[in-house]
Amino acid sequence: MNDFTRSFLGRPAGVVGLALLGLVCLMAVLAPLVYPVSPWAMVGIPFSSPGENGMLLGSDTMGRDVAAGIMHGARVSILIGVASTLTALFIGVILGCLAGYAGGLTDLAIVRFTEIFQTIPNFVLAILLVAILTPSITTIILAIGLVSWPPLARLTRAQVRTVAQREFVQAARCQGQSTLSVVLRHVLPNAVSPIIVMGALTVAAAILIEAALSFMGLGDPNFMSWGYMIGSGRTVIRQAWWMSVFPGLAILLTVVGINLVGEALRDALNPRISRA
Repeated sequence: MNDFTRSFLGRPAGVVGLALLGLVCLMAVLAPLVYPVSPWAMVGIPFSSPGENGMLLGSDTMGRDVAAGIMHGARVSILIGVASTLTALFIGVILGCLAGYAGGLTDLAIVRFTEIFQTIPNFVLAILLVAILTPSITTIILAIGLVSWPPLARLTRAQVRTVAQREFVQAARCQGQSTLSVVLRHVLPNAVSPIIVMGALTVAAAILIEAALSFMGLGDPNFMSWGYMIGSGRTVIRQAWWMSVFPGLAILLTVVGINLVGEALRDALNPRISRA
């Protein structure tokens, strides 16, 4: 067991976070096996309470199984959270590396471009993009990725600027290595730890944005999602609380798990803390 693994597993928050994320991933993997019927199918009596009429977590206004919706919704949340974060990382890391390593006018232009994006509220911009492009899994991933990259770009820029001044980077330049080689082989690997942590936290934010979009009716109509389930149950919350509460708990546990893993990663990747 290496030092990173020992440090990570030695933190209770990281273990609890991994357990929560493992549960969510297990639901996503087992959803087609446990509930092979579409989560949109009306398989029971409407407004069945949890445990009634064979419904583990009850049914909604149309007789759809809430448990089936939660398990299938886990697949959507994980897919959108991870894919949109990878999109944001791709954009943010490239722009951050360009700004931090090139400096000068390139740095100034990218910083100003990033600031323009940050003046627009993330959620408002996401709503606008999804509404224009029509709601679908692809457009939601693209929209969330496009609103999530600025913090990653700023962090990457700061890390690259710091690492680029170190002696081993200067030595690589003196050896005649190309700029791309220096960045990919020497700069980025030594700047990546904080970026990984922020990327993990970005997944949680992406899941919340997707849930909010689905709550407002801007989710993909072909896929069940937790946000849609909460939205469909908000008008009957007093009569059928389970329709909104259980999907809300699923979102809460997933986001808490990701944040706990992110905190544990931050501590494990920090040399000073991990040696403590």
